[in-house]
Amino acid sequence: MAERITVVTGANRGIGKEVARQLAAGGDTVILTARDANKAAAAAKDLSGAGGTVVPHPLDVRDPATAAALAATIRDRYGRLDVLVNNAAISYDTWADAADADLDAVREALDTNLFGAWGVTQSLLPLLRLSRHGRIVNVSSEAGSLAGMGGGTPAYKISKVGLNALTRMLAAELRADGVLVNAVCPGWVATDMGGAGGRPVADGAAGIVWAATLPDDGPTGGFYRDRRPLPW
Repeated sequence: MAERITVVTGANRGIGKEVARQLAAGGDTVILTARDANKAAAAAKDLSGAGGTVVPHPLDVRDPATAAALAATIRDRYGRLDVLVNNAAISYDTWADAADADLDAVREALDTNLFGAWGVTQSLLPLLRLSRHGRIVNVSSEAGSLAGMGGGTPAYKISKVGLNALTRMLAAELRADGVLVNAVCPGWVATDMGGAGGRPVADGAAGIVWAATLPDDGPTGGFYRDRRPLPW
């Protein structure tokens, strides 16, 4: 397909930044977003030699006004959007238990990890529908799989369960528009959130890039790690 126009949220560091790098290396125009405009600009500058084009743009996924501003910029500059990678996430609360969880902390995680991704998707969906090859990738986690669900990490797990459910609903609703929607778990990756000991960031990002660049007859409504299905 022609050069893709791609948005990656929460891309000033970690997996998001590496996803942006890999997509740019493949020739995409990548709109790299972060809450802090200066951090977005610094990350985009750092990726300037990756190939393609990396354009910084501020976005707080919890703020509908910034999502609307992003949509307006894309509409005016490019006229469409081909790929949305919902990567922004917070609160890997491994120290917490559901039985006595701080529900304000859970709400904060939901605001970013679920409602943030949901709101950004709604704002950008009219532009994705203008693409002939629309793709939405929700960066999830096997921690959000009900099949092996145990205790602990309540805010993060609940938010990813919700994101997985949103993935299934959007995939069904957007199938007729040709927009493929999938959830991808990058695995345990050595990032600020994941901590030391995880696998290389590039390996975790590769599965996300795979889902972002699926052919038109590719899967939709799935949950994957390293291109292989995971149980819901």
